[in-house]
Amino acid sequence: MSIVIAEVVLNVNKRLPYSLTGVRGIGLSRAKAICKALNFDEMKFLRDLDDAELRALSEYINENYSEEIGSNLRRNEQKRIQELMSLGSYIGLRHRKRLPVRGQRTSSNAKTRRGKAGSKVQKKK
Repeated sequence: MSIVIAEVVLNVNKRLPYSLTGVRGIGLSRAKAICKALNFDEMKFLRDLDDAELRALSEYINENYSEEIGSNLRRNEQKRIQELMSLGSYIGLRHRKRLPVRGQRTSSNAKTRRGKAGSKVQKKK
């Protein structure tokens, strides 16, 4: 059994707030607020909700958070990054060069952002 909310397949074997955090843009505090607004028990598992409760949960999320979660959130983030890059701001330049944006050091860290160091030595022919 799988449950889809906001185009995301959620884990039914977790408690309700922790399962909702699988949706991009819904953290634990927002998930608990959703449970409180719908009067759902936070200790209940997602698999224990009946169809009416699932429908109410899905409708509530779509009505109140549709622009702030899932693919819409990802699209808005990319749009903001593209805008910073087109303005030529410092943060935009860091994004363009694929370097850390928020002031981290790069000489000894940031391997995940910069990529693996390639070998500069050529082989003999």
